[in-house]
Amino acid sequence: MQLYYYRIDRRHPVRVVHCGMPRVSKRDRSPTGIDFGAGLGVSAEGFSEISNTAHISDLTPEQRSSAKSSRKLTPGLYVVATPIGNLADITLRALSILSSVDVIACEDTRVTRKLLAKHGISNRLTSYHEHNARRSGRRLLNRLINGEAVALVSDAGTPLVSDPGYRLVLEARREGVLVVPIPGPSIVTAALSVSGLPTDRFMFVGFLPSRKGERLRVINEFRDIKATLVLFESSRRLAATLCDLWSVLGKRSAVVAREVTKRFEESRSDMLDSLAEYYSNTSPPRGEIIVLVGPPEKNRGVDCKFSDVEIDAQIEAALEHHPLTNVASLVASATGLPRREVYSRAVKVKKRE
Repeated sequence: MQLYYYRIDRRHPVRVVHCGMPRVSKRDRSPTGIDFGAGLGVSAEGFSEISNTAHISDLTPEQRSSAKSSRKLTPGLYVVATPIGNLADITLRALSILSSVDVIACEDTRVTRKLLAKHGISNRLTSYHEHNARRSGRRLLNRLINGEAVALVSDAGTPLVSDPGYRLVLEARREGVLVVPIPGPSIVTAALSVSGLPTDRFMFVGFLPSRKGERLRVINEFRDIKATLVLFESSRRLAATLCDLWSVLGKRSAVVAREVTKRFEESRSDMLDSLAEYYSNTSPPRGEIIVLVGPPEKNRGVDCKFSDVEIDAQIEAALEHHPLTNVASLVASATGLPRREVYSRAVKVKKRE
């Protein structure tokens, strides 16, 4: 099935007069009844009757350039979601926008060029990432102010979700530039949808700090949030992060997913302590990883039972980075046990060390 069509003027067979997403009219369900005008800022009025259609890869560079000039987008910044792994996971609207803008701002031009080539699109690319955001962002903002249409993409997924771009969007809005979301894939919602964890409330955490002490402090800030936590982590820090999550949050359901939508996609669900043990005793997994942790269970002090060994293990882990009084509060919150009882146990554990 060819998803992308060009409209050819019958009077000028080599001149492409419009390009866009196919929309079949009620009057004619055949390919020649497709209306290409909607959604691209170009009116379908005045177009001649369709006499031919062509896939984008069948057109010459001159025809593509002619098509681009005739389907000028409304000036503005288009924030375009791209596939997170499988290159087929992209919307028709996204393809239309990427072929129509004046320039595409991307993290890695090699990654974006591969995506465009897959779908037969040729367009101007410019690099925009965290290391050149200030310099490149100013140039892009000038383009926008001067009336150009710019697409912003990340290497994978929806831009600005743990990716650069926040400053560009903010400054564009301050300058009165139109900012348009072009929704699509996101690893956050993709992983949530198959996690089996509550999705009515969730909090995206991003990457936790790499230093253990700081990581434990940040995790402690989330321990009472009644929502599913979603975070990214590198393969080499996964085991340590899971251990820290367990030491602070206690027994909770969790999911570790990697390579979502890719060939070696894998998802493992279990309790936090079991996942921490599993990944501590195996080689670091390959690929991009996302971790989801369920919210604290209701009445966890009554329903969730911890063995003495598990409680002492949490105390020992917390003592490595926190004073005794803080340890009592952390472990009491994670287990549902009275703080006084935990403090008494922590004193005994510290004396044994």
